[in-house]
Amino acid sequence: MEGKQPGSAEQKTVTELKAVSEEPYLEDKDAAAGGAEPAVAVDDVLSRPLGPTPSQSRFQVDLVTEGFGRPAEAAEKAGREGSMLGKSSEEAKGRFRVNFVDPSAGDETSGESGSGSSEGGNVSLQNGGDAMLNEGSLHSGGRHHHHYYYDTHTSTYYLRTFGHNTMDAVPRIDHYRHTAADLGEKLIRPSLAELHDELDKEPFEEGYANREEGMPTGEAVATYIPDSKGIVKFGWIKGVLVRCMLNIWGVMLFIRLSWIVGQAGIGLSVVVIAVATVVTTFTGLSTSAIATNGFVRGGGAYYLISRSLGPEFGGAIGLIFAFANAVAVAMYVVGFAETVVELLKENGTMMVDEMNDIRIIGTITVVLLLGISIAGMEWEAKAQIVLLVILILAIGDFVIGTFIPLDNKKPKGFFGYKAEIFMENFGPDFRNEETFFSVFAIFFPAATGILAGANISGDLADPQSAIPKGTLLAILITTLVYIGIAVSVGSCVVRDATGNINNTIITELTNCTTAACKLNYDFSSCQTGCQYGLMNNFQVMSMVSGFAPLISAGIFSATLSSALASFVSAPKIFQALCKDNIYPGFLMFAKGYGKNNEPLRGYLLTFLIALGFILIAELNIIAPIISNFFLASYALINFSVFHASLAKSPGWRPAFKYYNMWISLVGAILCCIVMFVINWWAALLTYVIVLGLYIYVTYKKPDVNWGSSTQALTYLNALQHSIRLSGVEDHVKNFRPQCLIMTGAPNSRPALLHLVHAFTKNVGLMICGHVHMGSQRQAVKERLSDLAKYQQWLIKNKMKAFYAPVHAEDLRDGGQYLMQAAGLGRMRPNTLVLGFKRNWRQADIRDVETYINLLHDAFDIQYGVVVIRLKEGLDISHLQGQEDEEDGKTPTQSLLKKGSKGPSSPLNLADQRLLDATTQFQKKQGKSNIDVWWLFDDGGLTLLIPYLLTSKKKWKDCKIRVFIGGKINRIDRDRRAMATLLSKFRIDFSDIMVLGDINMKPKIENITAFEEMIEPFRLHEDDKEQEIADKMKESEPWRITDNELELHKTKTYRQIRLNELLKEHSSTANIIVMSLPVARKGAVSSALYMAWLEALSKDLPPIFLVRGNHQSVLTFYS
Repeated sequence: MEGKQPGSAEQKTVTELKAVSEEPYLEDKDAAAGGAEPAVAVDDVLSRPLGPTPSQSRFQVDLVTEGFGRPAEAAEKAGREGSMLGKSSEEAKGRFRVNFVDPSAGDETSGESGSGSSEGGNVSLQNGGDAMLNEGSLHSGGRHHHHYYYDTHTSTYYLRTFGHNTMDAVPRIDHYRHTAADLGEKLIRPSLAELHDELDKEPFEEGYANREEGMPTGEAVATYIPDSKGIVKFGWIKGVLVRCMLNIWGVMLFIRLSWIVGQAGIGLSVVVIAVATVVTTFTGLSTSAIATNGFVRGGGAYYLISRSLGPEFGGAIGLIFAFANAVAVAMYVVGFAETVVELLKENGTMMVDEMNDIRIIGTITVVLLLGISIAGMEWEAKAQIVLLVILILAIGDFVIGTFIPLDNKKPKGFFGYKAEIFMENFGPDFRNEETFFSVFAIFFPAATGILAGANISGDLADPQSAIPKGTLLAILITTLVYIGIAVSVGSCVVRDATGNINNTIITELTNCTTAACKLNYDFSSCQTGCQYGLMNNFQVMSMVSGFAPLISAGIFSATLSSALASFVSAPKIFQALCKDNIYPGFLMFAKGYGKNNEPLRGYLLTFLIALGFILIAELNIIAPIISNFFLASYALINFSVFHASLAKSPGWRPAFKYYNMWISLVGAILCCIVMFVINWWAALLTYVIVLGLYIYVTYKKPDVNWGSSTQALTYLNALQHSIRLSGVEDHVKNFRPQCLIMTGAPNSRPALLHLVHAFTKNVGLMICGHVHMGSQRQAVKERLSDLAKYQQWLIKNKMKAFYAPVHAEDLRDGGQYLMQAAGLGRMRPNTLVLGFKRNWRQADIRDVETYINLLHDAFDIQYGVVVIRLKEGLDISHLQGQEDEEDGKTPTQSLLKKGSKGPSSPLNLADQRLLDATTQFQKKQGKSNIDVWWLFDDGGLTLLIPYLLTSKKKWKDCKIRVFIGGKINRIDRDRRAMATLLSKFRIDFSDIMVLGDINMKPKIENITAFEEMIEPFRLHEDDKEQEIADKMKESEPWRITDNELELHKTKTYRQIRLNELLKEHSSTANIIVMSLPVARKGAVSSALYMAWLEALSKDLPPIFLVRGNHQSVLTFYS
C-alpha cells in the first residue's frame, strides 16, 4: 500500500444511487460468518448539529472496505490514515456507505464537528451495536461540505436484512422514538420516496416526501446523547412502594384509628377501611392502566390525566393537584408540630404559647424539609427509607404490646385479647352526633396517598412497571395493616375507662353486662365522662405499645414522610404543568436545575405556600378542600380509563390488563360521592374551581396535540353519526347549502371565504377546493404540505370549513374530481362556488374555456352554482409574501388589519381598494338592503341564501328586497302572488318590486360596448371561405359565430338590459343576489357565455349569480 495517495488508498468507488438498485441484494459474507459487531466509543458527539441533514440535491453511495467493520482500534486508525480502511475492494463487496453532502455547512470543517482532521477524518457513533454514524468532510469546488456516512456494515440504513443488503429498514424501537431522549437515540427509517421513486428521480430535491422539510430522510442517528452519569432513578420498591406506604400510613394510623373503632365498632370499621380501599384500588387499577399505555414522563397525576383526557382537564387538575400537595405539606407539618407541642406541654417546657409554638416548630420543620428536597432526590429517598424503618418499628411495637397486658394498664381499659371485649366492640356505638358517613369522612384522607409514587414518575427507572406493582402492593399491605390494627385494638381495649385503679371489683357480680365488669372492673362512672378508652383517648396505641416513645417516633415518621412526599410531589407536578405552557404566566417555573432537572423554583414556591398556611394555622377549614382536590384527581384518573376504553382508539393498548372500563366508571362515581360525604360545600367548591380552570384552558386553546381520548371519542362520534346520517333520506326541510368553493389557496381569496362562510356557518358544509397542477411529483409534495398548513389557517381564522387539495392536469379535471369525491356520506357538497374570472379578456382563452366548462360540469352533476363577483376583485395572492412557518399567518393578514402597507412598499390605489373590499364582509353590516333578483325559479336557492345571510349576527340588520320579472298590465297581481309565496315560506321581506320593462331594448351605447368587448372573440365566418371558417371553428370552438350571435340576440340584450336595471335599482345595496343565466351546452360558445356574465355583473356592488339545481330547497309544508 506504500506509494499510494491517501485518497485512493481507501479503495472506495463512488457510484450513483442507480448502482445500488442494480444489485440490491448482494450477499453479506461476513454477516453469514457471524462477525462480531464493533463497539466504538465517542466522547464528543454533542458538538454536531442535532440530526444530520442530507443534501437536497443528491446522495452518494460509496463502497466501504472491511476496515469499517472492525473494532475501535481500526476505526481510530481510519481517522488518521485512509489507507487503513481496507486491504482491497474485494473485501468491501456487499457494503455501501451513503454520504449526504450538506451544502448548508458553509466553510465549516469536519474538525469542528469533532473529527480528527480536516480531510478524511471520521467520527463514529455506535448505536447499540447496530448503527454507526461517520462524519467527515470533502473538499469540493473549493468549499468544505459536511458528509454524513451511513455505513451499511453496521447501520440500519442498509441493515443486513435476512442476509442481504437492502434499503428497507427492519423494525426497530429507535424508529418510533419521538425525540432524542435518555431512552435512546432517534433513528429515521428510509422514506417511501427513497424506496419507491424512479431511479432517475432525485428523492431529496425540493424537500422531503411524507415529512417536514429539513428532517433527515436517511436513518440518521440523533446526535444528542444525555449524560446519564449522576442521574438518580428509582426502582419500584424505593420509588413507589415505600412512598405510597409512607403516605397512606399517616398520623391517622396512630391517633384516630382507635377512636374510629370505638365509634363504628370493629365490624363497621372494617367496612369503612374496605370502602376506602375499594375506591383506592379502583383508582390504582386505572392508574396502572394509563401508566402502562406508553412511556410516562414526569408530572404524575397531571401527566396521566392530561395525556389521556387532553390539556383542558389535565390543566385544571394539574394546578389544583399541585396546590393540594403544597397545602398538604402544611397539614402534615402542623400535625407533627402539634404532637411535639403535646410532649412539651407534658414536660412543662412550652416556648411561648400553644399556637405560637406550633408555628415556630412548623416553620423550622418546613425549612428542614426544603433543605432535604433541594439536596436532591437521592437524599430525599434515603430520608424516606429511614422514616419507613421507624414507622415499621412503631407498628411492631404496638403489635408486641397487645400481647403484654400489664396490670397498671387495665384501669386505662387495656386487658389484652379478650373475647368479651371483641364481642362488645364489634357493633357500633356512635356518640356526639357521629354517623357512619362522618366517621368515614374522617378516615378516608388516610387513604389518599396512592399517587405518591406516580407523582415522581419522571424519577422512576421504569414507570410502566414500577407504578402498577408499587401502587397496588402498597394498597394491599396498608389495608391489611389498617384492618389488623383495627381488629387488634378493638379486641384489647374497652370503649370507656376511668384510669383509676380503685375501680377494681373485689366481689364477683352476677349481673355484669359490660366486658370491663366481667374482667372485674367497674367503669360505670364513665357515663359522665372519662379520659381513657377507645372513645376518649387518642393516645390508645401509645398506652398499648411495649415502648411508648417509639409510637411517638412513629407519629413523627408518619407526618414527616407524608410532608416530605408532598413537598417533592407538588413542584414536580407543577414543573410538568409549566413545561407544557398550559398557563403561560407560570412558564418561569418550568426551568430545572442539575442532573435530575430539579424544580428549585417550584420547591421555593411550595415552601412559601406551606409556610403561609402553617402561619395561618386554620387547617380545619382547608383540610376538606384538600381532600376533595385529591378525590377530584382520582375521579378523573378513573374517568380517563373509561373514556379511553369507550373511544376504542387503536392507541389505547395498556400493558396492564387487569382493568375494566366499567369498574373505572364506578370508581369515578364513587370518588364523586365520597367528595360529598366528606364535605358537601368543599365538593361544590372543587367542582366550580375545576370547571372554571377547564373553561379557561378551553378558551386559551393551548397548541398541543397529545392524542387524547377526547380526540379519539370525537372521531368515533363523528364516524358513528356520519354512518347513521347515511341511512337517512334527504328531505326538503333539511336541505342545507353545502358548498364546494374553488378558492385555490384559502388565504388568497379571503373575501370569497367570508361571504360563503356567512351563510354556511353552523348551517352547512364548506369545503375549500384547491387544484394543484403541473408535475405530479411536485404537486404531491405541495398537497401534503398544504393540507396541514391551510387547514390550520382556516382554524386560526375561525372558518368552519375543510381544505381539500387535489392534483389534476387542469382546473376542469380537478373540479370534476372534487365534485365527485369531496365529502363523506350525506355530508357532500351540493353547490359549487366560484369567483368571477375578472381578467378573462386578457387571460389565455383556454383558461376561459376551462372555467365555463366547469360550470357545465357542475350542472351535469346536479350541483347548484354560485358565481361571486366583487368589482375590485377577489384574488390577493399577488400581495402575499412567504408563509410564516411558526403561526401560519401571512404578511397579507397584517395588511388586512392595518390596511395601509405591504410587506415592503406602500400599496397602489387599486391594491388598497382590493384590500378594503376584502375586509368589508368581516365587519358588521349596517341597515342596508340585500337585493334578491329572483327572475327564474331554480328551486329556491336564490332566495334561501339571502335568508341565511340575514339570520347571522353581522347581517341581521339588512332587509331583503325582492325583484321579479312581470308584465306591465299585471304588476299588482304578480306582487301579491310573490308576497303570498314569501309569507308561506316564512321569509321576511321589506319590499317586492315587479319589473315590467326587462324586455325593453338596452341603450345603444351599451350594445356598442358589448360588441366591442366580444369583437376579439368573433369568428366572422361570413367574411371567410367556408372551409377556412369550418377549420377555425373546429380548432377554436370558443369563438362566437355570426349565426350564434344572431340566434341569441334576445338573450344578449336581456343581460345588458338587466345590468342597466341593476344599476338603477340596486346600486346602493350591500349585496345583490341574482339568478344566474344558463347557457345550453354546445349551443353557446364559452366566449359568449363569459361575455353575458361580464355584461350582467359589471360595475355593481358585490353580486351573487345563483342557480340551484332546480330541485326544491324551500317548502311551506310542515
